Amino acid sequence: MGWEPPQRLVRALGEMYGDEATADWLDGLPALAGRALAAGDGLTAERVAAPGGRSSMVVLVRRADGTGAALKIAPPAAGIEQERAALEHWNGWGTVRVLDAPGPDVPGALLLERLHHEVSLRSLPEAKALLEAAGTVRRLWVEPPAGHPFESVAERTGRQSAGMRAAAEADPELAPLVDAALAARAELIEAPGELILLHGNFRQSKVLAGERAPWLTVGPEPVVGERAYDLARLVRDRVEDLIAASGGPATARRRVKRLAESLEVEQARLHGWTLFRAVESGTRALAEGRRQMGEVNLEFAGWL
Repeated sequence: MGWEPPQRLVRALGEMYGDEATADWLDGLPALAGRALAAGDGLTAERVAAPGGRSSMVVLVRRADGTGAALKIAPPAAGIEQERAALEHWNGWGTVRVLDAPGPDVPGALLLERLHHEVSLRSLPEAKALLEAAGTVRRLWVEPPAGHPFESVAERTGRQSAGMRAAAEADPELAPLVDAALAARAELIEAPGELILLHGNFRQSKVLAGERAPWLTVGPEPVVGERAYDLARLVRDRVEDLIAASGGPATARRRVKRLAESLEVEQARLHGWTLFRAVESGTRALAEGRRQMGEVNLEFAGWL
């Protein structure tokens, strides 16, 4: 079969890693995919899932016994080994299940149970989607494994802070929002909450319909920290709809309150992490050339 990657993936990788690095990885993708298939136990490829995600290519495959599976292939910088470690620790509890790792000679490849990639929580009405998302993310919050390889929320957000400061220096109009976000982070880090395993990038599009459970989570960027950090990205879901609505600011503040109450986290901490993550996402999008998304996230941050 052909190994044409979805254009959404090509664009996203170019934004994140640069066109030259992306082209090098894409050039080697057919050979890498072929090795991954050969390393599996009787795997046969069906098709590339489209439109797919922004960080990896997913090939729908069949195993030797005829069951469907999904072969995920990602660039080295995507951290797929950390994803594998987190998924194996969750062992299918609220998440997609790892079926196999093709081996050390096939870097960046992971064989997963097949979900309905075309059906995510975003297909549901907003209120129902948030309810299902809250129930799903709660299952993921467990103690991390002993000797785990995951960075902490403090470490991750510390790295991200440098890019936010650079954005404020390049555009002084961003300075008030960036300063507020960094101040919120400093206060949150000074009095850290619990240290549990988090998805790291949890939102409605990361929760797909499954067979053994109605909804299962995919694509973690695992990190260890407090639950409020994980919820902060969920608050911002469907941000384009919020921006278009006349009552967007009030709706955003209600989301913070409702999610904090339903999942028993401190509202002030959820508010602070939501502000930080919105500003970080907005400044990063601007740096990657995604101006519309950057402006949308920063407008949302301004409401907070």
